[in-house]
Amino acid sequence: MVLLRHGETEWSASGQHTGTTDIDLTAAGEQQAVAAGVWIQRWADERGRGPATVLSSPLRRARRTAALAGFADAPTDADLVEWDYGPAEGRTTAEISAELGREWLVFRDGVNVVPSADERRGEEVEEVAARAARVLARVEPTLQEGEDVVLVAHGHLLRVLVTQWLGLDPHLGARFELGTAAISLLGYGHGLRTVEGWNLPPGR
Repeated sequence: MVLLRHGETEWSASGQHTGTTDIDLTAAGEQQAVAAGVWIQRWADERGRGPATVLSSPLRRARRTAALAGFADAPTDADLVEWDYGPAEGRTTAEISAELGREWLVFRDGVNVVPSADERRGEEVEEVAARAARVLARVEPTLQEGEDVVLVAHGHLLRVLVTQWLGLDPHLGARFELGTAAISLLGYGHGLRTVEGWNLPPGR
């Protein structure tokens, strides 16, 4: 299974939390997406087959990444949408930490500790994990048939998804850094779900 994070956006470059805000890729992000497509095509050629299933988040930055990577017709899956950050949306970790007067980390503290004038709430990490687990349940039969799957989505969503693949606490997604347009590979080894590659830059 190939995981592809979307390419760079203005907010990913500035460190702003980008959940449900629907923004475009930067020019650099588009170049990253094309490079990721070349990487995935080379990987598929080495295996002698293309992916049987490709799914994308419905958000524009993921759909554009999928298209530039060669999967313009990929169906969308609402469960692949990024973490709904609620009151943390559009804000940086430094800004939120300064407001709280202590270090804030999204995977440890969650988003609903962030002050909000309109009492907006976001998702708890367990809710993100439940969505990720649903995606895995839908695609794993394809993997078990010996076919390949590509998922095009978002940084934190995919970091939570790998914890669900490995049967870990979703808070441990904090340990899986993931750059823009980075590629990761999940699979099986000795009857276990495994990580075969993580945070691989698309240009290599």
